[in-house]
Amino acid sequence: MGASAGGLAALKALLQGVPPQSGLSFVIVQHLDPTRKAMLVELLQGATQMPVREATQDMPVQPDVVYVAPPNRELTFAQGKLQLSAPSQPRGLGLSIDIMLSSLARDSGVCAAGIVLSGMGNDGTLGLQAIKLQGGLTLVQQPETAAFDAMPRSAIAAGAADIVCPPEAMGQRLWDLREVPASGEPSVRDVAALDEVLDLLRQHCGRDLSQYKLSTLNRRVARRLAVHDLADLPAYATFVRHNPQELALLFQEMLIGVTSFFRDPTVWQELLDTVLPVLLTQSAHPGPVRAWVAGCSTGEEAYSLAMAFCEAVAAQPAGQARALQIFASDVNAEAIAVARRGRYPAAAVAELSPERRERFFAPEGHEVVIDKAIREMVLFAQHDVILDPPFTRLDLISCRNLLIYFDARLQRRLLPLFAYSLRPGGALMLGSSETVGSASRLFEPASARSRLFWRSTQSVLGSAIEFPTLKRTPSGPAYPEKTLLNPSLDAPLEALVSQLLLDGFSPPAVLVNAQGDILFISGSTGRYLEPASGKANWNLHVMARPGLRAQLATALRQVFVDGQPVTTPALRLKEDDTQAVVLRIQRVKTATVPQGLALVVFQDQPVTRKRRSAGLLADGASAAELARLQDEVHALRQEMVASAEELQATNEELQATNEELQSANEELTTSKEEAQSMNEELQTLNTELQSKLDDLALAQSDMQNLLNSTDIATLFLDGELNVRRYTEQITRLIHLRPGDIGRPLSDLATTLVYPELEDDARETLRSLHFIEKQVSTQSGQWYQVRIKPYRTLANLIQGVVITLIDITAAKELEARLRGG
Repeated sequence: MGASAGGLAALKALLQGVPPQSGLSFVIVQHLDPTRKAMLVELLQGATQMPVREATQDMPVQPDVVYVAPPNRELTFAQGKLQLSAPSQPRGLGLSIDIMLSSLARDSGVCAAGIVLSGMGNDGTLGLQAIKLQGGLTLVQQPETAAFDAMPRSAIAAGAADIVCPPEAMGQRLWDLREVPASGEPSVRDVAALDEVLDLLRQHCGRDLSQYKLSTLNRRVARRLAVHDLADLPAYATFVRHNPQELALLFQEMLIGVTSFFRDPTVWQELLDTVLPVLLTQSAHPGPVRAWVAGCSTGEEAYSLAMAFCEAVAAQPAGQARALQIFASDVNAEAIAVARRGRYPAAAVAELSPERRERFFAPEGHEVVIDKAIREMVLFAQHDVILDPPFTRLDLISCRNLLIYFDARLQRRLLPLFAYSLRPGGALMLGSSETVGSASRLFEPASARSRLFWRSTQSVLGSAIEFPTLKRTPSGPAYPEKTLLNPSLDAPLEALVSQLLLDGFSPPAVLVNAQGDILFISGSTGRYLEPASGKANWNLHVMARPGLRAQLATALRQVFVDGQPVTTPALRLKEDDTQAVVLRIQRVKTATVPQGLALVVFQDQPVTRKRRSAGLLADGASAAELARLQDEVHALRQEMVASAEELQATNEELQATNEELQSANEELTTSKEEAQSMNEELQTLNTELQSKLDDLALAQSDMQNLLNSTDIATLFLDGELNVRRYTEQITRLIHLRPGDIGRPLSDLATTLVYPELEDDARETLRSLHFIEKQVSTQSGQWYQVRIKPYRTLANLIQGVVITLIDITAAKELEARLRGG
């Protein structure tokens, strides 16, 4: 359970609702002030009969016990024990709840339940997602019942909540979901309902789960029944039919991704000792060693194989090393995304040797990152072994703890397929509860205890292999063609004739926006435009023929600046062309297109070839024209250089400003997170102190009632003989009011005939001796006066206590006896 500001009340309400002897273990992480001793253990102990303990290093988790993380420590799980470490992030920046829940997901898998209660920020959301990914249960406090609803709302918005309810209802929901009851033989209605659910799931996700073991399917569906508080499978089928979003949650529920680095160390040691050396040294198939990790989940096993391979390579003589290519696949897209990132909580590698941690991982805060060389060995892909074609020409297949979820028929189909995918002499690694079964002729045991097998030289009969075929619904083209002009068949004849005339006699044209992007093409423009090589780009400036680009860019810019039509001189596409083209460009602006477009029309013109004249006039005109063009080119170049310099300066200024803003934003974000964390800690501390104050007020009331019930006049004085407290009976002898608290004893009026009262009180305070006297009052009553030092629990003297016991009756009896 994770909580922050306002979480104390929610934690109390939750624990009060847990049935006794539930068999559940509770671990609590709350944002606490690291500089103060927490009072959470004492405060929660009053809300539950279960023992509440502060977590310590390597403390085993036991049922019916509540564990509380101490301040200034990060709590994680490893093999059922609590681990404590120093915070990996500065105060205010850590995500202690995420760290705890993520480690719980890896350590407990489907047996884990994560709870997020009241608090600010979004701590806990990633942890709940990790628990869901491993098949665990997630609960979130109903935001309306939370004192601070930011953390619950963040988890709900991320889709990380299985159950949203008030904290007082969570205990019973946990009790109901603690164990899915074993179901007997399913009824016909249940079988039909399950088939309907699987069919809807197949249509929604494109995955066929009908060949999973029936017990697995029933157990996972029963969990969803309990989450939604539904009675039976037919009711769930109806619920799914009307709530399609449930199908995605059910699909995630079906995918059980329990994994870790070097899971079952003895198996990996056998692989290092007996299998990998053979694969590295065999020369029948040169090239890299090819491996397939089927059902890789979040990638730990694939990376473990890559690490083991590196260790095996290091043990080989120089020159015999080979490369490795791992294909890691899983049907769960979310798990593949996690695997590709190659980032894991630091607790995930806590059980690895220091050498492996140092060699293959790089620490980053409270996470570790897979070494780049290891990451590059693995290619992750979403793949379904049931429906998708297998990888082939492999040297090693790792399919551990996947077949146990499939029925026998599917297992008999997959094992020959694995044999077909492996080269002769390749290796197959199965889980501890799996075997090759009826495919034993295709595999020879390398280590039966570790479930390692060699691919035999027996050929796989084609009739024995049932290749996966995924039948997909035909879909339309990825980029459907759009008909630019599609007149209806029943259109008026006038409109049809007009369209035919336009198609036959209108010049080619294109409609573009201010950036030159082509929006519409009319007629055949292939002579003037051509697609550029590379990625498709429908921009006029890119597609225009080289002879048109300069004039086209200038004219188009002028049209959008001035708004007036522009006609260019006749331009030749090639030097020897007999025809030139004139570009006519005009602005298009309508009510429906307020931003404005431009229409570019291409009009061909014949070129008149004139014989060259050797006259001086012609030569002079040509020279003048050439000089004018050179001046224009020079001016354009200077303008372009100036513009480029201005743009460069502006870009540098913008970059500097952007860096300053980014730095300021990071500082503000950090300050905000620190302030928010401090606020959460203060809120938590305030709640704890308020609870303590309530307890102290109740204790004070109890003590006052106790003193009054003794019917003894008592006066408490501090070290300066000022009034600290008194009982009601003393007011008959010493005139006291509530406002007299703090007044000196010497200022009080009394009916006692005891002028030495103040002196005796000072003597008791000085000598610490007990003084007892019998004194009378002005009305003739007698009292036994006792003056004692006031000792604190720390054995410090902080004043005196004066008690007065009425002995008038005893005095009168004594007087009568004396007189008699």
